[in-house]
Amino acid sequence: MDAIARVSSKGQITIPQAVRKVLGLKQGDTVLFRVADGQTTIRRVPDLMEISGAVEIPLEKRGTPWKKIIEETRRVRAKERVERMRASDRERASDRT
Repeated sequence: MDAIARVSSKGQITIPQAVRKVLGLKQGDTVLFRVADGQTTIRRVPDLMEISGAVEIPLEKRGTPWKKIIEETRRVRAKERVERMRASDRERASDRT
């Protein structure tokens, strides 16, 4: 589907009705604009309540406070970054020999 919209002096556009209908957009919804290779796509951002329950939470993780989950996630990601950096350093060192 192609649809045309005009940009206002404030940089705003009105999403054409046909596009809103196809994307299921209604007043107050959030949209995502993705720009790549000179082209833009627009997607509806799902409401978190719509997707709640879509991911199975392991029994041992249920009831864990968000603060603890975030701290653990950051710790694991930091450890992974360090490992990638060490692997990269080893690779560069072996290239020099």
